[in-house]
Amino acid sequence: MFAQYRALKAEHPDALLFFRMGDFYELFFDDAVRAAPVLEVALTRRGRNAGEEVPMCGVPVHSAESYLRKLIRRGFRVAICEQLEDPAEARRRGSRTLVRRGVVRLVTPGTLTEEELLEARRYNFLAACARTRDRLGLAWVDISTGAFFTEALAPEELSEALARIEPGELLLPEEGIDVGSFPVLEEFGERITRTAQVRFDSLHGERRLLEQFGLATLDGLGPFERAELAAAGALLDYVRLTQKGLEPRLEWPKRIERTKVLQIDPATRRNLEILRSLSGDREGSLLAAIDRTLTAAGGRLLAERLQAPSTDPSFIRQALDRVEALIAAPELRAEVRRRLATVPDIGRAMGRLALGRGGPRDLLAVGRGLEVAAELAALLASGEPLLAALSSGLESGAALGRRIVASLVDSPPPLARDGGFLRSGVDAELDEARELRDHGRQRIAALEARYRERTGIPSLRIRHNHLLGWYIEVTSTHRARVPADFVQRQSMAGATRYTTAELVELERRLAEAAERALARELALFEEMRRDLLAAAATVSTIADSLARLDVDAALAEVAAEQRWVRPEIREDLTFEVRGGRHPVVEQALGHRHERFVANDCRLDETETLWLVTGPNMAGKSTFLRQNALIVLLAQAGSFVPADCAAIGIVDRLFSRVGAADDLARGRSTFMVEMVETATILNRATRRSFVVLDELGRGTATFDGLSLAWAVVEYLHDVLRCRTLFATHYHELTHLAGRLPRLSTRTVRVEEFQGKVVFLHEVVPGRADRSYGIQVARLAGLPPPVLERAEQVLARLEAEDAASAASRLAEDLPLFAWSGERPTAAATPLPAGLQAVTERLAGVDPDRMSPRDALDLVYELVRLVREAR
Repeated sequence: MFAQYRALKAEHPDALLFFRMGDFYELFFDDAVRAAPVLEVALTRRGRNAGEEVPMCGVPVHSAESYLRKLIRRGFRVAICEQLEDPAEARRRGSRTLVRRGVVRLVTPGTLTEEELLEARRYNFLAACARTRDRLGLAWVDISTGAFFTEALAPEELSEALARIEPGELLLPEEGIDVGSFPVLEEFGERITRTAQVRFDSLHGERRLLEQFGLATLDGLGPFERAELAAAGALLDYVRLTQKGLEPRLEWPKRIERTKVLQIDPATRRNLEILRSLSGDREGSLLAAIDRTLTAAGGRLLAERLQAPSTDPSFIRQALDRVEALIAAPELRAEVRRRLATVPDIGRAMGRLALGRGGPRDLLAVGRGLEVAAELAALLASGEPLLAALSSGLESGAALGRRIVASLVDSPPPLARDGGFLRSGVDAELDEARELRDHGRQRIAALEARYRERTGIPSLRIRHNHLLGWYIEVTSTHRARVPADFVQRQSMAGATRYTTAELVELERRLAEAAERALARELALFEEMRRDLLAAAATVSTIADSLARLDVDAALAEVAAEQRWVRPEIREDLTFEVRGGRHPVVEQALGHRHERFVANDCRLDETETLWLVTGPNMAGKSTFLRQNALIVLLAQAGSFVPADCAAIGIVDRLFSRVGAADDLARGRSTFMVEMVETATILNRATRRSFVVLDELGRGTATFDGLSLAWAVVEYLHDVLRCRTLFATHYHELTHLAGRLPRLSTRTVRVEEFQGKVVFLHEVVPGRADRSYGIQVARLAGLPPPVLERAEQVLARLEAEDAASAASRLAEDLPLFAWSGERPTAAATPLPAGLQAVTERLAGVDPDRMSPRDALDLVYELVRLVREAR
């Protein structure tokens, strides 16, 4: 057996081998040692191989998917080795013959199809990247749904594309694309799979695409670049390799045109918290705030829209039209959403059925989904013309859906091999086999009664034992009445046992009934599966339409709920928002019954840059982010959180708000900030939208001010893109007198009894101070620190900074530092309380009795009162 194991393992050296043995998948040798701690199962040592005990561990077949999930999430690949024959067949070939085994599937992070291994509301893309001279090609596919895309790009655009796609696994050639040249690849780690260079060939890729889709030419699919073809060919080869010859149902590849998609770099995606918050959780993200979708496919489509907003004004306006129509019909929208809530994940069910991994539940899911689609078509047809148009094609799968649902029981088993999933009356042959299987004893009893009547023997019995099977038993008294067609099988002292041709046939049919019932049910399942796959294009179109309807209705729901407005989509460089709000922060405040302060923003060709000053915690960063998110929402086809909005199409969105160390790459906070700023200055165009917050704070004051100054001038004079620039360098506001398209804004605050009140209102003007010490007081810094900071600030503001700093350094230190916390001497006490400190200085608590301690308390109280 170990020879068989080693031969199979040699074919998949980089994967853990799940070796099927009866009801378990076993792992041996190094595989077991690596997998056991991840699977949280016992590592044992049994048997002997080459004189040594063999490390091994195992997991039950029936719960293997939960264990696979743990391994895949840790970056492992798993080869599934199954028994390819029944052990009884192997024994017939010889008592020592091994059961034939073979690897039937390679499970990798990018090739998952099982519901238990996937996140329902997130695509699981397998991507491939190829290079031809100065161009890169990307191809990516979700084999669980069939979605297939390609894109051509320049090398510097790779990080943006991968951040948008977020593949679960990335295929790269053995040469030509190394991590050193593309730092973004470091983030993929174990999710990178290197494959043979020969697979990344454009001619090979073209042949594989033609073969996959049965085409004579690719002209109808789009003008693919050579790098795209190479990536697509490698991708299809890897899918075939991992699925061991099974072909998933793939849609025709859709070519992504970069000019049609709002480009967002990885830092901006992180800063704007589009799909995940900065902590990595969904909670607190834009997606979590607006997601009202009711279907898994709708959830995936909404996330895709936010990841890749459009730059096509026509597409955006059509999406907004649909949302507006659904807002105007609240009762219809509510009924549509009620029906959508019952729609299963049709796309992934179809994906499993295509690969032969789907069961009756997947079949029923598709059938029910097609039925609900037909119901929605009738419902929408009763609405206004725009809504009626949404119903087009939804009814085309109604007949197929009804046939499937009518054939399957309400709660079928997950696996077809379990049987019992087809209703009675679907097939006469199946009904007969089931009736015989389930009512065999009644048939035996009926035959027994007929034989009694025929022979006139009242004591005749039909019985069963394991030696003879079914037999007829007649007592010796009535032996003379036994008919000639009764064949004697066994004689006893008081009775004789017989059989008949009819009983033998009935016995055979009873023995085969269960087997025949299951075989017939499986044949009917396969027939229904083939019929469904033959209509895959229609089903896919319906599934896509349902997902789009779900997203439109969800966006209408959140717009009506949060009082959002339809943005005017323009093709000039206008950005005008009145009463704009941050969608995530506003909802968070609403949960606490607090009000969000709305603000206006207007940028156009005459006023391209707002320089925003104001104290910390006043709301500058929120103001910057909310306007970037309004751009993103509008171009994703959503209403926006504002009183009114006019958005000129943005081609690239940049947000540099906050930064942190990147220790893995040896980058300081300031270096990360400069890299992100360089990306903006090198990639932004006049149609871009840029938000920059506190640029230059990670270095010396004058260095930071100088850099911020130069960046503002470059944005104003060279790029001339719409920009919001928040800063604490108040000196920059002097640029307003020289730069004609720069306007200053500040966030209002009020001081009351030495405290700062943040009003969160953005108004024309400039701040004269940052209120840093007041914010530090709110944060809880010790009073001595705050007092010293105020002293230093007063000296720096009153004198030349350099000379004041030099003299301050010669002052007494803030604390009489002795390695301990500040002593009482650091903050002089009122003269009247000096007696208290002197009295306490002479106390030794360890030598005091309880009575002495109480007397001391009374004495201290007296001293304090006298001091007053």
